Amino acid sequence: MEDIKRPEKEKENNKKQKIKRIANKFFNSIPFIIFIGLLIFLKTFLFYYNTIAVTEPLPRDTIEGTLSFIVVIVCLLCVLPNRARLISALIVDGLISLLLFADNAYYIYSNSVLSVAQFTNLQYGEEILGTLPMILKLNQILYFIDIIFIIVCLAKKWLKMEKKEKKTKILLFTKVLTGIIGIMVFVKVGTEYIEKSEEHTYNKDLQIRESTIFGYHIYDIENALNIKTKYRRYNEMEEAYENLKETYEEEYGVDNYNLEGIAQGKNVIIIQLESVQEFVVNKKINDTEITPNLNRFLAENIEISNMNMQSYSTTADSEHSVITSIYPMENGMSFSKYYTNTYDDIFKMFSEAGYKTSYMHGNDAYFWNRGNVYGRMAVDDLALKDKFEETEYINGYLSDETIYRQGVEKLANLEEPFFSFIVAASSHTPYELEGLQDRSKVTVDVGKYKGTYFGNYLESVNYADYSFGVFINLLKEKGLYDDTVILVYGDHNGMNMYNEEMIDFLQALDPNLNDVEIKLNYTRVLCGLKIPGVHIDSIDKVTNKLDIKPTLTYLAGIEDGFSLGTNMFKSKEFVALNNERIITKDYYFDEIWYEVETGQPLDWENLRDEVKELLNRYYNEMKEELEISNSVSVNNLLDER
Repeated sequence: MEDIKRPEKEKENNKKQKIKRIANKFFNSIPFIIFIGLLIFLKTFLFYYNTIAVTEPLPRDTIEGTLSFIVVIVCLLCVLPNRARLISALIVDGLISLLLFADNAYYIYSNSVLSVAQFTNLQYGEEILGTLPMILKLNQILYFIDIIFIIVCLAKKWLKMEKKEKKTKILLFTKVLTGIIGIMVFVKVGTEYIEKSEEHTYNKDLQIRESTIFGYHIYDIENALNIKTKYRRYNEMEEAYENLKETYEEEYGVDNYNLEGIAQGKNVIIIQLESVQEFVVNKKINDTEITPNLNRFLAENIEISNMNMQSYSTTADSEHSVITSIYPMENGMSFSKYYTNTYDDIFKMFSEAGYKTSYMHGNDAYFWNRGNVYGRMAVDDLALKDKFEETEYINGYLSDETIYRQGVEKLANLEEPFFSFIVAASSHTPYELEGLQDRSKVTVDVGKYKGTYFGNYLESVNYADYSFGVFINLLKEKGLYDDTVILVYGDHNGMNMYNEEMIDFLQALDPNLNDVEIKLNYTRVLCGLKIPGVHIDSIDKVTNKLDIKPTLTYLAGIEDGFSLGTNMFKSKEFVALNNERIITKDYYFDEIWYEVETGQPLDWENLRDEVKELLNRYYNEMKEELEISNSVSVNNLLDER
């Protein structure tokens, strides 16, 4: 019996050995490198369909450009000796997979892809880790599945690398020809795609569509080494700025409110709320208001219903835009990297007008370099984490209630009039309110969303609202409320653009919700303004964070300095984001113009000439704002005055 089984085992072993030889032959061959190239091509398509092609088809140019870059990669790998070729192919495959995964994850977080300029932000890893429940998706494992399989095969010795290959004249000729083809494709096609990125410096989606994700990253490295700006001399930038502001005064200078100087000598407080979007305002879930205290504040004062964040980015960028009235650059760069720049910042304006100034935030001084940033500004009382008594932490930051309670005591001791900027942080990712000592302060019942990322978000916003109510009551108790200007706003989005639970919530409110409205929901944040003695139901015109500084100086009767924003009480009809998006009441620009009401692209050919002229004007003015802002940040032009 054993003799009968032996030939069968030998036959089976021979079959396995034959398969192994074939597998090893393929693994050590040029076709395997081509196969790796095909896998990279497919992974790149996965990236596109997870990001820039979520709602619209992928352009043919993007497909052809991606193929050209991968042909270059494959050709250059093929000319290497066998072992070096294999090792290099696996390294390239791994690095590209990691890059595509990171770009994909970051795109979910901020609707943008990574830049080498953000490497310094790795020190804020705790904030990045807090977003993992939102940015990790099951299909992202496909970026690495081939690498995992090959590593397992090598570890189990199912595959092995052959050190040598048989050298022939045909092989040498083939390698030389392949190398020449690779270089020619890169020179003739690759460089063309890279140059397309330069045409759209601010719009990364358009860069990727026209120059591919590979062309974008090559251009990004080049740009990081030598950031190109339109204006490198102060007098050139100043002339452009003055011309733009004169144009704005002519086009948008109508002031229907006549509130200039109405708050002169009044205290001014800015409250920045973490991640509070506009869609939660005056909304209920299971018959409970999500933000009852904020709703009351807005009803009693002025609701600014169309406030937009200025970039798809961070808390630091929001602070930067409010304080300086210029656009941020890459994620946190303008704020933390260029902190030595001199700006006509809001602290400087109020300090020169005789106000005592303060800044409060329950985080460490190193985070986003805030200690250095505000240490260089005209801040009389800088209170970061170490200046507060430790009573309660949420997600590692002082809880909103803690900073408000102790903050009001600090305000009560300031000489009046004062200007204070307070940053709250409890409604920060991952929205689990870890460290909150009394959960009864969360009063909202999120029902079917309980335990989801969206449900956690609503609960954290509800707690932020509770704490804001505490703050308002404390101001009243100290006699500081009635005679104080208070501006409250959300710093940036809290949910990613297409979060399923959020879309479900929004569609229950509006079954006809279109894609443009979803994109605008992502940019709109809560905002309200209290002016002593003034009540206006709402300001519905589009505004953004750059408008806050010129608005507050206008109300206080202070002459503003350099500001790219405009006074909210005047009639400017559009705002822009730092990635070339434009928002108006009726239209939205995202590479092309859309009608907000229908969500459909405009029929440009049949559009009335006066509308075309208006939209083209908005586009040109947006470009000029971004060019001036970028030049100021990079070249520190305001220091030359």
